Amino acid sequence: MSNVLGIIAEYNPFHNGHLYHIRSSIEQSKAEYVVCVVSGNFVQRGNTSIIDKWTKAKMAIANGADLVIELPTVYSTSSAENFAEGAIKLLDSLGIVDTVSFGMEASDIAILNNIANVLYQEPREYITMLNHELSKGLSFPKARENALMVYLNDIKKYANVLSGSNNILAIEYLKALKKLKSNLKPLGIKREKVFYNDNMIVDDFASATAIRKFIVNRQFDEIRKVIPKSSYILLGQELKKGHYVLDLSKFQKEIIYILRKMKVEQIRELPDVSEGLENAIKNAADSCNNIIDLVNMVKSKRYTQTRIQRILIYALLGINKKMMDNSKKIIPYTRILAYSPKGKKLISEITNQNKKVNLVTSVKKFLETSKNKNLREMLELDIYSTNIYTLGYEKDSWSNLDYTNKIVTIDDLKG
Repeated sequence: MSNVLGIIAEYNPFHNGHLYHIRSSIEQSKAEYVVCVVSGNFVQRGNTSIIDKWTKAKMAIANGADLVIELPTVYSTSSAENFAEGAIKLLDSLGIVDTVSFGMEASDIAILNNIANVLYQEPREYITMLNHELSKGLSFPKARENALMVYLNDIKKYANVLSGSNNILAIEYLKALKKLKSNLKPLGIKREKVFYNDNMIVDDFASATAIRKFIVNRQFDEIRKVIPKSSYILLGQELKKGHYVLDLSKFQKEIIYILRKMKVEQIRELPDVSEGLENAIKNAADSCNNIIDLVNMVKSKRYTQTRIQRILIYALLGINKKMMDNSKKIIPYTRILAYSPKGKKLISEITNQNKKVNLVTSVKKFLETSKNKNLREMLELDIYSTNIYTLGYEKDSWSNLDYTNKIVTIDDLKG
């Protein structure tokens, strides 16, 4: 089989930094095919995707991807750990991928691998240090960062590693590879020019965060500079149709309604809710009428804004701890969103290499024929998530797009 590269991404939206990542990854891995696992309509950092998953798939195919697979919603809205593990499980299960590439702020992947080893092995001394840091009331990410620096005994070397959002995910990918004993070869590509939360343009690069702000402010000249022409055209089409969701605030009334309707015991069953956080969320929902105030009331030194926003998405989409636990025990299906002519060959290769792969090319057929209850529930969540997502559109808020939208092919990019 030819050399196949795997990439895990959100493409929210696809910009020049993503194009640089794909091209650099192909160059360094000498890959002949590119498989992208992409988040759907809700993303890992506790927010909505600004455009739907099919448009993101079109952008990916137009810029070098051969096969685009959806990362199921239960993973794409999850913590960095479960997001990464779900995506690595998916790529690994295909049986054809040689290398997995990801972005990082660090210059040396070995630094990230050292941290991943500690997190995977969880030495007793490290756990003691972590519990000590948590006892100070720190958030889990900050407590973990402090404990790692002390355990690895090199504060200077590891000081800012865990402040990089790409580094955090990269470490989780490396940890997942160890946990799954995967043969996928990790490839880290250093993020250039701008970082995740940067708001400026450097040359023709801008972060997805900055680009989403440009979209909000309709700064089209700025957007045109920092995303490929194909992405700009596709983005413009969706904006013109009113088929976009700027952020989670589009669903703030629905979220507050749901939380007010839920009992405290039900809120407690949402993932990431612990230590009485359900009471703070319930009190905030009962006294706020927008999610900015709600998040500000609940977030603290211990509970980050991103974590709170993920909990709000869980409430909105009906994701509970049992569903999240199930996702950790199973290998996800392979839901095809798009393919190029080369990607069509890959699909045949996947089915030849792995007879047990759960390939989804028709959600209707899969739901009717699959005997795996957990996988059906996972796919039903993807369908429901799209139905909720389109409520955020300015117009044409149709449901059941997962049934009616076809797999994207290269012909969909013409004209």
